Amino acid sequence: MFEVTWRRYRGLPGPIQGAILMVIAAVAFAGMNIIIRALSFELHPFQISFFRVVIGISFMLPWVFRVGMGGLATASHKLYLSRSLVGYASMLCWFTGLASLQIAEATALGFTSPLFATIAAALLLGEVVRARRWTATLVGLTGAMIVIRPGFGDIHFAHILVLLSAALGGWNAITVKQLTRTDNPNAIIVYMSLYMLPFALVPALFVWRWPSVDALLLTVLLGVCATIGHQCFTRAMAACEASYVLPFEFARLPISAVIAYFVFAERPDIYTWIGGGVIIGSTFYIAQREAYLARKGRELGREPPVRKPEPPA
Repeated sequence: MFEVTWRRYRGLPGPIQGAILMVIAAVAFAGMNIIIRALSFELHPFQISFFRVVIGISFMLPWVFRVGMGGLATASHKLYLSRSLVGYASMLCWFTGLASLQIAEATALGFTSPLFATIAAALLLGEVVRARRWTATLVGLTGAMIVIRPGFGDIHFAHILVLLSAALGGWNAITVKQLTRTDNPNAIIVYMSLYMLPFALVPALFVWRWPSVDALLLTVLLGVCATIGHQCFTRAMAACEASYVLPFEFARLPISAVIAYFVFAERPDIYTWIGGGVIIGSTFYIAQREAYLARKGRELGREPPVRKPEPPA
């Protein structure tokens, strides 16, 4: 049965494969956020982050054993160190913010990461960002303000943490783009986890409590969801152009809202949907614009300044 399904899937056009994979990734990432919220009732975010890193390393060990140390050859240890520090900070901000906000609200704000990546590309890489993309970025950040409604509702510290996580994620995406020019993607994941481990361990020791059996099972499930999400996301981006599959990633918002409604009885307000729609629209425009620049660059016979969006931590 599985082999028949796999053959049928492989026979589908690339865009259809990409769409299916991106929807699966959206479900996996939504499930990951639900698990993080459930774990936050028992464990401190420092501990959840530590378990996330340990499980991430565990899932990559079979690849390391298969390719040997030669597959980990790199000359970018300083860049990995900074990438891991930023990545851990982004993860910790996300886990902490998610413990206090509605799942859909945090998810909508998390979609601002590509907007911050545009800003980081201009500041860190000297990439030329023209008026259209700057306008789309400002519109997207306005969408974030609609979600949190400054002056009309209570702005929680968790809102700031989630936006900070998105900003750090955008910076992280630029670092990963630099690393992919020289290193294997699997090696990037391995080094990220290895360098991140001490950053995650030390804070966790100060708040350590032995998790229950249920919590341990949830941490394993967290790793499974994260692995499935990242693998499907990466393969979806490889199956066809990012501008085609990106809209399917945004299914994570309604999927997260539905699951959170049944699990935690959360009901997002109208501002979350309106602001989320604005953020999604601006992010989609930037993706379309970058796809256009990529095609134009190929036609001119030069490497285009393209970045593919990063999945969540």
